Amino acid sequence: MSRALFADRSDAGRQLARAVTKVSAGRSPLVLALPRGGVPVALEVARALDAPLDVLVVRKLGMPGYEELAMGAIAGGGAEVINEDVVRSYGVPEAAIQAVREREQAELARRERAYRGDRPPLHLRGRDVVVVDDGVATGATIRAAVAALRQAGVGHITVAVPVAAPDVARQLAREADELVCLALPEPFGAVGRFYDRFDQTTDEEVRRALAESPAGP
Repeated sequence: MSRALFADRSDAGRQLARAVTKVSAGRSPLVLALPRGGVPVALEVARALDAPLDVLVVRKLGMPGYEELAMGAIAGGGAEVINEDVVRSYGVPEAAIQAVREREQAELARRERAYRGDRPPLHLRGRDVVVVDDGVATGATIRAAVAALRQAGVGHITVAVPVAAPDVARQLAREADELVCLALPEPFGAVGRFYDRFDQTTDEEVRRALAESPAGP
């Protein structure tokens, strides 16, 4: 088992923030967290940049019967990424994908309401954004986020994560304008193995982080 690289998500965020500030000099980005686990990481990045923090809700499309395996993901705004390799390897029929898609779309809408409350819609066109998560294993979720941001017409996309699988990081480096990643361990496995503490982030913690951010309400 690999030695933990981070004490917890806040520690990872502070370490990541030091790297992000070097590449964001001269920009005034909006920091977007992928909830829930990316929010404590992104809060530290937003503090270091003195930048506003918000969330971009993305939902994984889990394999029926093995939900931890991502066959794709959807994001607010209608963006979708399908992991064609997984779908082909397991022979997942379109009807099964559609059933998962509809369930996750309902959950995405619920989480948007739960996290953002009465906040106005995100205005992203022309903005520079830093997209933050607590780590990347398959990449489906954060790739859906990047696709949604492209559709929204953002100016510059920096993906910032503490740790990522090397092959997925190479793919993200092509799809984003910039990638900041502190560690690319092999073999990778699960994101949680690189943290001493990897407790589930709650909805309340997400709302509190948004309130505490530099441009919080």
